[in-house]
Amino acid sequence: MTGRPQVVIIGAGFGGLACADRLAGASFDVTVVDRNNYSTFQPLLYQVATGGLNAADVAYPVRSALRRRPRVRFRWADVIGVDWSARSLSVRDLGAASGAVEASLPFDHLVVAAGGAAEFFGVEGAAEHALPLYSLGGAVGLRNRVLRQFERAAASPDRLGAGTLTVAVVGGGPTGVEVAGALAELFERVFPTDYPSLDLAKARVVLVEAADLLAAFGEPSRRHARDRLLAKGVEVRLGVGVKAIRADGLALDSGEDLAADTVIWAAGVRAAPVAALLGLASGRGGRVVVDERLRVPDHDHVWAIGDVAEIAAGPAGAGVGHLPGLAQVALQGGRYVAASILNEAAGRPRPGPFRYHDKGIMATIGRRAAVVELPSGLRLSGGIAWLAWLGLHLVFLTGLRNRVSVLVNWAWNYVWWNPASRLILGDATGEGDDAARSAGHPPEGEGGPLA
Repeated sequence: MTGRPQVVIIGAGFGGLACADRLAGASFDVTVVDRNNYSTFQPLLYQVATGGLNAADVAYPVRSALRRRPRVRFRWADVIGVDWSARSLSVRDLGAASGAVEASLPFDHLVVAAGGAAEFFGVEGAAEHALPLYSLGGAVGLRNRVLRQFERAAASPDRLGAGTLTVAVVGGGPTGVEVAGALAELFERVFPTDYPSLDLAKARVVLVEAADLLAAFGEPSRRHARDRLLAKGVEVRLGVGVKAIRADGLALDSGEDLAADTVIWAAGVRAAPVAALLGLASGRGGRVVVDERLRVPDHDHVWAIGDVAEIAAGPAGAGVGHLPGLAQVALQGGRYVAASILNEAAGRPRPGPFRYHDKGIMATIGRRAAVVELPSGLRLSGGIAWLAWLGLHLVFLTGLRNRVSVLVNWAWNYVWWNPASRLILGDATGEGDDAARSAGHPPEGEGGPLA
């Protein structure tokens, strides 16, 4: 031990790395723990799933992100428990040559930033048969599934089932809208050349949403998104819930039985299951309950941020609801907690209650189509919103190599309609798709730097 205070951060997503960055160089030893050795830029996962980007374009090694951060270390491990009396976090190291080795990480301050996972809302068969798009493994598994279905259809076009070339997207938030638009463009502009023998009129993208598209947006933006999806050939079913999902389709509460061999789940996020693991009080979706300073009640030196935390959107008791799972919520929370720890170490008062500064929301619907809404009331749609979406996501990507690679891929795809990452990885049986359902923790925030 160094004698310096120890800060342990669970999670290397937006919030965890933002916190570690602010603490770097201070009089602390900081350890970031994650079961993945990379941080994922989750807003672009749908482009990995649809072949537009490589997996490495949207992921960045945590050690590279921290290499110029004095006194900040990374631990590739699973969290398995905690000893609150000893202030020690129990982890299972994943890199040990002889197999999993358990270890203890003492802490003076603990920051829980473990991110989220898919919320299936108790829908029968969803966990077994739907493909969530909240992790890098999930994105690659989804790409495998879509490409494999078309390869099988091309090999035996006379054996096409009713749902073989149908992709159903459950959820009309930013992730659902973005992946539906990208798939429609893939089917219309790329696959006719890849699969000339197939009748691609049978290829369908169906988006199912129990409420309305992009519910957090205003009516003009929702209408623009709906119109652009319809123009791309996406079948949009609004006000329709899902009762059950099977291997060959889904049952809707309207009574319709929709045949679809590929079902994408983009309907909701819950907290990673860390609250129960650490014995912390939890609220909706398993989120860790925190006070107005993001502290965990009864644990003065423990904080929770991002998707894993239930953060009130305003003053306590005001009945204003809770903050959504956005990247900016996690980023601002990470910086706020770092400031709290730094102030305490310097003998200064902790910052006042956490207040989220709304930067706006955005979503893209495909080429030259996006919607942006800013707190000032300014709304953008169409090409200018799409350019704003591209630029902002490039700025927030981690690593110069990633930015250059993404920019080159975007430019190439825009000119040639020929996404280069149409690769089926893993074995030919499709087992990799199933494994992808539970691959890793996604980092905090569904949406982009704004959304």
